[in-house]
Amino acid sequence: METTPSDEAVPAGQENEAPAAAMAAEPKSEWRDLGVFLLKLAAIVFFVRSFIFSPFVIPSESMMPRLLIGDYLFITKWNYGYSRHSLPWSLPLIPGRLFGGTPTRGDVVVFKAPPTNNTDWIKRVIGLPGDTVQMVGGQLIVNGKAVPKQKIADFTLPITPNFTKCQINFQTVENGQPVCRIPRFRETLDNGKSYDVLDQGLKPQDDTQIFTVPAGHVFLMGDNRDNSTDSRFSHEEGGIEFVPLENLEGKAVVSFWSTDGNANWFLPWTWFTAARWSRIGEGF
Repeated sequence: METTPSDEAVPAGQENEAPAAAMAAEPKSEWRDLGVFLLKLAAIVFFVRSFIFSPFVIPSESMMPRLLIGDYLFITKWNYGYSRHSLPWSLPLIPGRLFGGTPTRGDVVVFKAPPTNNTDWIKRVIGLPGDTVQMVGGQLIVNGKAVPKQKIADFTLPITPNFTKCQINFQTVENGQPVCRIPRFRETLDNGKSYDVLDQGLKPQDDTQIFTVPAGHVFLMGDNRDNSTDSRFSHEEGGIEFVPLENLEGKAVVSFWSTDGNANWFLPWTWFTAARWSRIGEGF
């Protein structure tokens, strides 16, 4: 009579060996599957951050009034091509610059700041290759023509943990809260792009030499003209001079979060009370 597998005899003492081996294999398989999943997730994040879009948080006041400390935004990565600086930690995996493109005057860009090329900065594109740029008495001049500059309503910002550097002559109180009120102007470039700038009076950087932007570079400035170390300044002065196009990481497209700095990690409700809701979803 034939025996089925269930009828086969099992040597004494080995009755539980197969189940025990299966149980031992299961944890190993689970850890392996988890490791594979994490590797795939890391690869997807690496690809998205390198080639599609990436988040960026504003660390300084140099792009006020458009950007405030505590603003979070997304940048798109494909606009100006790809270089090693498109990759996290500027990994040297891309030779030169691939699919290179030139920004438009007025674009807000994130880039690796010269001369060290190891810190992310954000500024506005003012001069393209071949352009001349100069400041005369606080007036921006591009290619020999003054950029129209119109006085508009003052920019007011509450003094909070994310904004404390307000000149004493601009400080006031509104609705019982200390605020900073700074003169604001609207500039309009020759391509029709308009944006707001802040001007706190004449400073040394309001009068410059004529800069001629070399090939393969751009001239960048902050909208907070008197509190921005940008292409107007030499490397010795802490500036960035002309920025190579390959240093551009991406174009700012939309703000997705903003906080005034009053949030406490241990008090979850403050994450919402500190949010600047009106700034969320603003485009460029």
